[in-house]
Amino acid sequence: MGENVHDLVEIVECKLDTAKYMDSVRSPAAGAIASFGGTTRDRFQGKQVLELRYEAYVPMASSQLRKICQAARERWELIGVAVAHRIGVVPVGEESVFVAASSIHRKEALAACQFLIDEIKASVAIWKKEIYADGEAWKENAEFESTRRSCSCGH
Repeated sequence: MGENVHDLVEIVECKLDTAKYMDSVRSPAAGAIASFGGTTRDRFQGKQVLELRYEAYVPMASSQLRKICQAARERWELIGVAVAHRIGVVPVGEESVFVAASSIHRKEALAACQFLIDEIKASVAIWKKEIYADGEAWKENAEFESTRRSCSCGH
């Protein structure tokens, strides 16, 4: 447990390299690797989605992502952790966020993966605008607002 300088944390303006993130958590000691990729869907609440646009103050968001990795390591014995978020334009069908965790046992890897994505949604200041066929709208993240004061990562 504890901090591992080998965690892979990225915020990028290009297509997420999910194979790289999976390779970064792969180890002969790992009995399990769990991952989650959040993709841009083509419809939301009956509207056609053309793309998503994400914005962030990258130094602050990167720091928040590292704190989330650290919090996961304090809860579970993880071998590898990778978290990545895309900013800029994310076309339909591509990932905007990806997390992966490896551990000796699957229950730890699965629990850590769920924790990572939940904490990212709840506490990382990355803003999303949805671009629809009939207009655009900033997406309010209700998870961020409802958990802002109770984030388990200490911010």
